[in-house]
Amino acid sequence: MQRFTVIRGIIIVLGCALIFSCTSDRDTASNLREHISINEDWLFYKYDSTEIADNLIYDNRPEISENNEYIVADAKPTEAINSHDADNVLKPWVLPAANDFIADPVNHHIRPQGDPGVDFPFVQNNFDDSGWKKINLPHDWAINGPFYEGFYPEVGGGMGRLPIHGVAWYRKKLDIPASDAGKSFFLDIDGAMSYAMVWCNGKLVGGWPYGYASWRLNLTPYMVPGEENQLAIRLDNPNYSARWYPGGGIYRNVWLVKTNPVHVGHWGTYFTSKDISKTDATINQEVVIENDSKTDVEIVVTSEIYELDENGAKSKKSVANFPSEKVKIDAGSRAKVNDFIKLNNPKRWGPKPTQTPNLYLAVTTLIQNGKKIDNYETKFGIRDVEFDPGNGVLINGEKIKLQGVNQHHDLGALGAAFNVRAAERQLEILREMGCNAIRMSHNPPAPELLELTDRMGFLVIDEIFDSWERKKTPYDFHLIFKDWSEPDTRAFVRRDRNNPSVIAWSVGNEVGEQYTSEDGAAVAKRLNDFVKEEDPSRPTITAMNFAKPFMEFPKVADLIGLNYQGEGIRQDSIFEGTDRIRTAPQYDAFHEMFPGKTIISTETASAFSSRGVYLFPVTEALSSPVRDGSGGDSNTGQVSSYELYAVDFGSSADKVFASLDRHPFVAGEFVWTGWDYLGEPTPYYQARSSYTGIIDLAGFRKDRFYLYQSRWRPDFPMVHILPHWNWPERVGKVTPVHVFTSGDEVELFLNGKSLGRKKKQQYEYRLRWDNVLYEPGELKAISYKKGEKWAEEIVKTTGKAKKIHVIADRRKIVADGKDLSFVTVEITDEEGLSVPRSNNRISFYLGGPGKIVATDNGDPMNMESFSSHERNAFNGKVLAIICSQAGKSGTIKLKAQSPGLQEATIEIQSK
Repeated sequence: MQRFTVIRGIIIVLGCALIFSCTSDRDTASNLREHISINEDWLFYKYDSTEIADNLIYDNRPEISENNEYIVADAKPTEAINSHDADNVLKPWVLPAANDFIADPVNHHIRPQGDPGVDFPFVQNNFDDSGWKKINLPHDWAINGPFYEGFYPEVGGGMGRLPIHGVAWYRKKLDIPASDAGKSFFLDIDGAMSYAMVWCNGKLVGGWPYGYASWRLNLTPYMVPGEENQLAIRLDNPNYSARWYPGGGIYRNVWLVKTNPVHVGHWGTYFTSKDISKTDATINQEVVIENDSKTDVEIVVTSEIYELDENGAKSKKSVANFPSEKVKIDAGSRAKVNDFIKLNNPKRWGPKPTQTPNLYLAVTTLIQNGKKIDNYETKFGIRDVEFDPGNGVLINGEKIKLQGVNQHHDLGALGAAFNVRAAERQLEILREMGCNAIRMSHNPPAPELLELTDRMGFLVIDEIFDSWERKKTPYDFHLIFKDWSEPDTRAFVRRDRNNPSVIAWSVGNEVGEQYTSEDGAAVAKRLNDFVKEEDPSRPTITAMNFAKPFMEFPKVADLIGLNYQGEGIRQDSIFEGTDRIRTAPQYDAFHEMFPGKTIISTETASAFSSRGVYLFPVTEALSSPVRDGSGGDSNTGQVSSYELYAVDFGSSADKVFASLDRHPFVAGEFVWTGWDYLGEPTPYYQARSSYTGIIDLAGFRKDRFYLYQSRWRPDFPMVHILPHWNWPERVGKVTPVHVFTSGDEVELFLNGKSLGRKKKQQYEYRLRWDNVLYEPGELKAISYKKGEKWAEEIVKTTGKAKKIHVIADRRKIVADGKDLSFVTVEITDEEGLSVPRSNNRISFYLGGPGKIVATDNGDPMNMESFSSHERNAFNGKVLAIICSQAGKSGTIKLKAQSPGLQEATIEIQSK
């Protein structure tokens, strides 16, 4: 059997994947390279409707003849509808921004003559924008609503029922000192949703249509040092453009980069390594240098390697140095330097908890005539990754079963606007469950998220597209695929290829080209080739929900990615005769057809539940689709938390576990999804958010969290009982009790009487007592492992709601205007027990140097604005998100009140 070793060692970026870390205060002080956040003090205006918006459009869009958002999530994508050509579009002026990411110069775009939009008021320096809204970036214009309610809303449940659509402008003035004359200026935008176009001092610079891309524009020809310079950015975010909530606005960080004319290029360093051992490793360096000056130059390039500690601090001394190398660069051109060194005693990067995510920092310096002219910093990690078709993924020689989840990009009540602490909290809770891997579904993440996965030791499948030439929604990426698929793919890889957490590149998710045989495979190969040219060290993968082993499509990528096919799709008898995808279990078939390729289950389960909701009767099946009377209630829009119910094409976690255990050659799974997310609220599109999360939108753990924890953390003593035990209407009625445990046996007691001791059998992942007659009192589960007591949990019938209990995830935060404290409110009885069915209305009041930025309760049907300071509890819980104020230290006091309940207050220190 052939073993495919895809990575041996370091991966560093061709141009710092984490561009925000490429410079330091030291660089700025020495006038080498300035990397300046320009997130503060923008002015924002959004048209009331697209009908009255300006006509500075990127391109025409086809008319929508019909749009049905209630289409099944795995429906077959359809052919694109071509739009008619027009002379009044700005696409020809925007396309040249892609040239650095188009390999063949013959295909480069030539900017036309003229300055479209130059006379439009919003781009003028002297335009009076005093009536515009003042905002800071990152900014999501849609997240505070209002929600569109009812059937057939303007924006449907698929896109989160929020006002994501429309045309908007952002303006900001930049003071550039006269001393910067002769420098190069760049605008770096980490993400803008979508069809962004940028004007500087009235002139159209360029733009980038794909809302998830990070991109750069050269402002040098347009900037006037010594004067006030005006930036104006236009976004046009169409409705019917996504299957989930995309957000709207400049929702990631924006930077102004100043360099000398001769400098390291954008994402301009790339380090790889080989021959890694405990004693040494060979590190290869590639540096791209750009000469924006009008004269030929000769420079010296050198790079020093430093260790980073767990806090990201650089070691005082370098641990290895590349030899200095002279290079000549013609005016207006670029050059590439390649070299290698030996690094002694390398500290390898590896996933927690069994390994340590060690990181290094490469400091690349350019010297001209004995003077430093640029410093460029790149973080990287050294690790050995192998994909073994028979044994899965090996990191530094250790088999690591992929215990992964899929994550969409929104941060719940904060929307799409990226916040480091909110993303870190998501990862922390996933880590508590035992998760070790993230699939970035279905788009490139914020660069800071990959910095977190690097630092925290998660493995990542980095994904670029949800659609190619064939469409899933009328205005998705298929409209721009022809022009932008190459530059978007290359930019995506070039940005992220230094991140050691990234172990594979996914170029597509459930794309329509699965259905088009050789033609679809040809598109896949084209994208695959782009990736390999940018980074040959990692494997490629596509997530397939339809393609079968005998088809052309699976032949292209290095790995086999299966969405739901491993367990089989719609195999229940109720789906006989349907026109939907029906697939027998496919792990064995793919393994037999592709014995040299590792199989990863890129999406599993897609199980449903609403936290704290339990519906009766309970299915006796291992896995069941949701229907009214069987796990679902379309009147309330809720799904049972017995965790046995799934989307029609999915499976319960129990069924997935059994399938994976029967096929140990599968490298692991990525559950759909780790957290609930905005939009795509199958099975109830009258909702605002999904039901598939293991964790709800507010960050509260569903029962399923403990089922995964019991499997993914077998050495962690735990036992979990469901449901709660407050059922006054069910006295004497059958109320099944299920128990999850990392042990192998459980004895269950009701009011001190044993209901029996049960042991998990092979392919059994929960213990069920399905005939328990409800009586109020106490349930107790005692778990055993290898005959010894392992863990214990007690669930009691509570009294009436009497008190409010508050707890913050962090009582000390940084006074930077970005740091957050997530405060959980629980409704308790007199004894302090959480009352599981309480829905009291909670009002929040805050004093001190902070603000309430959002509240939530995790209810997919709740349409109250996230910005509201009042919210009903959902099954006993509410969340308030507190943000510090920049530069203001002190004590933040949050008070939670509700009529008839004892109020609660918590203090948070902001420093």
